[in-house]
Amino acid sequence: MATVQQDQYIEMTVGLEAYAVRIEEIHEIIKMQTITEIPHCKPYVKGVINLRGKVVPVVSFRNLFGLPEQQDTKTTRIVVVKHREESVGIIVDQVNKVTTFPDIQPPPDHVGGVSGAYFLGIGLRENRLVGILKLDEVLLRD
Repeated sequence: MATVQQDQYIEMTVGLEAYAVRIEEIHEIIKMQTITEIPHCKPYVKGVINLRGKVVPVVSFRNLFGLPEQQDTKTTRIVVVKHREESVGIIVDQVNKVTTFPDIQPPPDHVGGVSGAYFLGIGLRENRLVGILKLDEVLLRD
């Protein structure tokens, strides 16, 4: 796993938990904007945004991970990721920083009520645990 540990990640916060996504999977990070709702979608699909003329679906990590909704704040961001050649926006409470992890452990079966299958591993740094997300699993649920 030495190659994974040298990867760079964007660390973000959803609720009280910290998650990370490999920097290569991120297209851009934008401030919260108006989301057009789409009827009959899963509860975690908030709708779509117009990103420079391209329609991008937006997913709420709060809903996806079973957390209660909260008002957007000045730190709320949409992290636009490339997923299977498509752009998908992910709403997070805050984007913290670009980081690397000196130690990455395999994920347990469940992490705070979320399936361990959603994680590449758990990054350990400064007495803090950060769930490294496997976007394919997270975005393809159901």
